[in-house]
Amino acid sequence: MNVFFDFFNSVDDIMYYPILIIVLAAAGLYFTVRTRFVQIRLLGTACKLIVEKPSGKQHVSSFQALMVSTASRVGTGNIVGVSTAICLGGPGACFWMWLMCIIGASSAFMESTLAQIFKQKGEKGESYGGPAYYIEKALKKPFIAAVFCVFLIATYAFGFNLLCSYNLQSSFQIYDFYDSTWTPVIVGGILAVLTGVCVLGGGNRIVKLTEKVVPVMGIAYVLVSLIIIFGHIQLIPEAFSSIFRDAFDFRAIFGGLSGSCMVYGIKRGLYSNEAGVGSAPNASASADVTHPVKQGLVQTVSVYIDTMILCTATALMCITSGVEANEQVSGAPYVQQAVSTIFGNFGPVFITISMALFAFTTLIGNLYYVDNALAYLNKKKMPSKKFMTVFYIICIGVIFVGALVPMNFAWTMADITMGGMTLINIPCCFILSGIVIKALKDFEKQKKSKLDPTFRGKDIGLDLSELAFWK
Repeated sequence: MNVFFDFFNSVDDIMYYPILIIVLAAAGLYFTVRTRFVQIRLLGTACKLIVEKPSGKQHVSSFQALMVSTASRVGTGNIVGVSTAICLGGPGACFWMWLMCIIGASSAFMESTLAQIFKQKGEKGESYGGPAYYIEKALKKPFIAAVFCVFLIATYAFGFNLLCSYNLQSSFQIYDFYDSTWTPVIVGGILAVLTGVCVLGGGNRIVKLTEKVVPVMGIAYVLVSLIIIFGHIQLIPEAFSSIFRDAFDFRAIFGGLSGSCMVYGIKRGLYSNEAGVGSAPNASASADVTHPVKQGLVQTVSVYIDTMILCTATALMCITSGVEANEQVSGAPYVQQAVSTIFGNFGPVFITISMALFAFTTLIGNLYYVDNALAYLNKKKMPSKKFMTVFYIICIGVIFVGALVPMNFAWTMADITMGGMTLINIPCCFILSGIVIKALKDFEKQKKSKLDPTFRGKDIGLDLSELAFWK
């Protein structure tokens, strides 16, 4: 088993350094420059677009699509991922998370706008899509699209769900009743059963559930974080000082790059906000908007919510608490000890409850994405009910097993499967970026003329035969 783990750890290290670091940074900077910092310049417009209503009651709104993508982004990674990055990489990891968030928001804009342009029409007039469809329709590469779907299924049905389950059970380690033999089994079993009950109820329930739970969950967590941060307000200047000091300690970074704050920040930042991974476009394609750029802008907000608000809340809460960050408390225990400095015994309980809610909505959002990938591989239609039932049972089994595996294995498998998705999606977005730039110019031209932007493919020279909408 050690040989098995060492092999995947080696793959993980090589994938992120140097390959993914270079790809993510180069693509993000390129998209940022080409769009003239759209993720910052039009942030106000993006926030207004969130509340825009769809044309029909049965259609998915921008807000609903945002909540589904945010449900997958906002998860245990916002707590455990940030904690792990700080404990193993140092406080400087926070800076690299912030930087990759700002740069990565442009990648999120690109992929979600493309998903809207090349979305497909269902039997009842609803829309669906994602990277597989713009890779097939715009690049004419159906084989690559299929490979992307395989990686997506591996990531969201297995890699992320494995890790999500582990992260939740790890939050129980701080309690006296924790038993390393039985507690993971009980936690994994309960989470698997609850997820199974929900996913076997159908996709519409996913949208309704996440729309209600995600905002409440995020707001409560941020409020508690702020109470703790301001409870240690005198330590805030030193917290920021330690973040920037560690982030630019280049001797430490390049002395052991694979375990540095930079690599941990990029890894955990990507895992948390998923900008450029190719997941959020699956939700973005379902939104009913009058212009593809609208949903692209809305998805940049999701990236900021995840990293700049939730991840930063966790980071500052931990660093200002005065609790020592080390490998022994890496993960949920570090956050729980930080919260207990203000809330006492209730602190760890609150984090466990937050982790449970985060884990549950993440698992539901993950399987929503998997449905789209399975449909693509099955000639653009959902597999039979019997197949989906068997598949969900397998996914439920993965959730149960995730609570039992070692921490390093859970993180490594999630990193590798997610990295595979990213290495397919980002180059495709790069090749198709010209289409998005034309769409953005069309959007801004109409906004300048005081119009509510509407989109037609022929206005930017698209082949209308490849479009299901926008003709």
